[in-house]
Amino acid sequence: MNAYQSFEHVRSREIAALNLTLEEYEHRKTGAKHYHLAADNPENVFLVAVRTVPEDSTGVAHILEHTALCGSERYPVRDPFFMMIRRSLNTFMNAFTSSDWTAYPFASQNRKDFDNLLQVYLDSVFFSRLDELDFAQEGHRVEFSEPGNPDSPLVYKGVVFNEMKGAMSSIGSQLWQTLSAHLFPTTTYHYNSGGDPEVIPELSYQQLVDFYRSHYHPSNAMFMTYGDISAAEHQEKFEDLALHRFDRLDESIAVGPEERFVEPRRISEFYPVDDPDTSNKTHLVMGWLLGNSTDLEGLLEAQLLANVLLDNSSSPLLHTLETTELGKAPSPLCGLEDSNREMVFCCGIEGAASDTIPAFEELVLGKLQELAEHGIEQERLESVLHQLEFHQREITGDGYPFGLQIILAALGPATHRGDTAAILDIEPVLDKLRERITSPQYIKGLVRRLLLDNPHRITLELRPDPQLNAVRAASEQARLDALRDGMSEQEVQAVIDLAQRLKTRQEQEDDASILPKVELSDVPPEIKTHPFSQETLGGDTGMPMTFFPQGTNGIVYQQLILPMPAFTPEQAQLLPLFTTCLTELGMADLNYLQVQALQAAHCGSLTAFSSVRPLPDDEQEVRAYLVLSGKALQRKAAHMSELMQRLFSEVRFDELDRLRELIAQMSARRENSITGNGHALAMSAASSGMSPAAALSYQTSGLAGIRWLKQFNNAPDLDWLSHQLSGMHQQLLGQQSQLLLVAEQASQSELSQIAASHFSSGSNSESYQFARLRDQRRLAWQTNTQVNFCAKAYPTVPTNHDDAPALTVLAGFLRNGYLHRAVREQGGAYGGGASHDAANATFRFYSYRDPRLVDTMQDFDASIEWLLSSRHDKQAVEEAVLGVVSSLDKPGSPAGEAKQQFHSTLFGRPPEQRARFRSGVLAVDEAELKRVAEQWLRDPNSASIAVVSNESALQENNTWLERNALQRETL
Repeated sequence: MNAYQSFEHVRSREIAALNLTLEEYEHRKTGAKHYHLAADNPENVFLVAVRTVPEDSTGVAHILEHTALCGSERYPVRDPFFMMIRRSLNTFMNAFTSSDWTAYPFASQNRKDFDNLLQVYLDSVFFSRLDELDFAQEGHRVEFSEPGNPDSPLVYKGVVFNEMKGAMSSIGSQLWQTLSAHLFPTTTYHYNSGGDPEVIPELSYQQLVDFYRSHYHPSNAMFMTYGDISAAEHQEKFEDLALHRFDRLDESIAVGPEERFVEPRRISEFYPVDDPDTSNKTHLVMGWLLGNSTDLEGLLEAQLLANVLLDNSSSPLLHTLETTELGKAPSPLCGLEDSNREMVFCCGIEGAASDTIPAFEELVLGKLQELAEHGIEQERLESVLHQLEFHQREITGDGYPFGLQIILAALGPATHRGDTAAILDIEPVLDKLRERITSPQYIKGLVRRLLLDNPHRITLELRPDPQLNAVRAASEQARLDALRDGMSEQEVQAVIDLAQRLKTRQEQEDDASILPKVELSDVPPEIKTHPFSQETLGGDTGMPMTFFPQGTNGIVYQQLILPMPAFTPEQAQLLPLFTTCLTELGMADLNYLQVQALQAAHCGSLTAFSSVRPLPDDEQEVRAYLVLSGKALQRKAAHMSELMQRLFSEVRFDELDRLRELIAQMSARRENSITGNGHALAMSAASSGMSPAAALSYQTSGLAGIRWLKQFNNAPDLDWLSHQLSGMHQQLLGQQSQLLLVAEQASQSELSQIAASHFSSGSNSESYQFARLRDQRRLAWQTNTQVNFCAKAYPTVPTNHDDAPALTVLAGFLRNGYLHRAVREQGGAYGGGASHDAANATFRFYSYRDPRLVDTMQDFDASIEWLLSSRHDKQAVEEAVLGVVSSLDKPGSPAGEAKQQFHSTLFGRPPEQRARFRSGVLAVDEAELKRVAEQWLRDPNSASIAVVSNESALQENNTWLERNALQRETL
């Protein structure tokens, strides 16, 4: 392999399963590593990471990740990262802080754009300015609640401070941080790398600078690239832009091994709840510290054992956790954590009574002892290896770019100086495991060696405390009061001056021209489309089938699509339960455990979902479908088709205990997701009166749906539910249906024959009828969160209206020009912005993990006044247009792009329609933005409002809630 002159080629390895070659290089002068994943893919990915090993919970690595992106030597502007998002056609831009590394990745399909981003990223990472004002903004600071008034109370502010308040409202985060603190008493994993809000204010600016100087150096860095740009071309830029200015560091930053326990330990701690009823709200988790994650054989053995125990409901340990009367559902902390230096396996339950640690330990250890004595069926072990093979082969990329997902998989071993090639090329070790599982003693020995005979174990009891939030708030206030009482006049003035200097800096207009950019002329002229063919299975009166030939690496994707029948309103409320049950229950003479085992043996996954969208000409005209979706290795295609057909036609709803378990699990998952998804839930609530589809989404999947499920879970009428679900199934069986297949071109004939032998269509064309709806909503939801989520929604126009492209661009324009500064930088929220939901004809403002409420709502209104009363730079409009086009053109996986094209067409949005919308976006100018804002967003009385907050904040803002007629709702 050709390397640039300053790099030495270490080795190369072809990884056929991923269609790439891994090339490893080392920089001669600094020792920096470069891992290049050479692939025939124009979506090139870059990531630079540094090992970061904090020794406290001040969040120094996390705050540094934010602050490093706030201006650099070549780009001394206040916010180059967010400015580049607007000046780019990127398909991904972000930065991450993990427990032992900090990474800065981006991806782009445009070579010019890739080079632009590379310049800014390298300068930000290795030559950051680290302005003290940026530390105050992104990390933490104290201000008087009334700026300039020293008689008003002191408050903490800071983006990361509020981000982590929101993050630590999640029970999953609290469980993991508490478990890690006790499993890792002596290494960096003992600490909260994101930052504990109670400890973050202890971090000084000088400590941040010192951490940067010791950690952000090429000798401690890993460069990782993916795509069709050569390694040598990358390396020449690395050298010219950064590396030639550094010498090798003698120090080696690494995470050491944890000191091992000689006996297991029990820990009992508390978490906050708002509900005074604390019965059956305890979380119980057992966690084991395993071996090094860089040992590929040990890693795959741990993955094998974790999947054997917990992969699906027929897995022995998960089945035990789902069916025990000690708790309501399995813990969100079930599985293997393999990204740290040493792996952790954990399992648990939620909804338990207090003081049940002994019974819980007896339950788990008893099941493990049973497996160590009697072993596991050979078929189950083969199914687990089948799942590992499937996930190794699948080309993903519908969330993160495919190349980035591979890079992140390799980043852990690279961080700990392990073998990255071995981690990516697991086929040789899979072959070894296939041989080993033929011995009945093998899995028995794994259970004993990794778990039963492993004394490094924690049993954690996390108990609910309805007073804890108040205690923490009082403690924070006491710290602030003590700080204020100890201030001299000069220190008081320093706080006032800092706030004013920061405000001045946040409002200054930087010279954006020093940053590189792409032009509208760099935008591809046309959207990407995929060819397909259509046929009718079984003759003219059979089932329509659409086939997309795509490079899927030997995987078949199949969907059965049916119009949603004319369900009653009661039945429509049950849609999430119904679609979940379709693939989670038994069928015919098989119980749900047997069906789950069949799915694991033959499918990569098998799911069902509802798809509901308005038509592009009228948000009141709605289409709704139910979809049964599967994917499998091509050699398993016939098994998958048979299983899908049988599940669809023979599913049974008489397993009442299983229904109870599924309800409990769904209720727990949805309630636990609120703090991570609060802005989307707030927007859903605010938009719930805008269209029939928006109303159904809110009632089934939004906050109203979460509450309904929680209440039903508390007192389930299982006989009624079984009857309703059975009735829905009978209605579904008669519906006209069609099939979608995505696979390799060469497999089309075989797959068509398989489909024809298994599927036939019903004759009923009657579908669910939606009542027209265009109402205002004013809602204030009380949940268990330390931060707020705000939303405001205006009625606008549907997708095909001439104003829809301009409104879509307007959302980005307001975010870029006003909301980012007002809501995030000045207000301290982790995020804030706007979006135009053309499908439901509504324009939505939002904030995420926000310390404010009323002031944020005022910022939403002020952004419109700012737009209409100011003259704006043409470049700012172009940046907003680029942002929309970038999102419209963002690539997905081969299968994902085909499915998106099919389903868009199904809802009246064929490629021609999407091309027209894209052309409309490219034609937007400032005058159009002002015109649509004046027409659709000018009347605040027409807006709907929703906030998601806690009892204390809602009470504090009760006057505003009453004045704006917000209805209080509680989960």
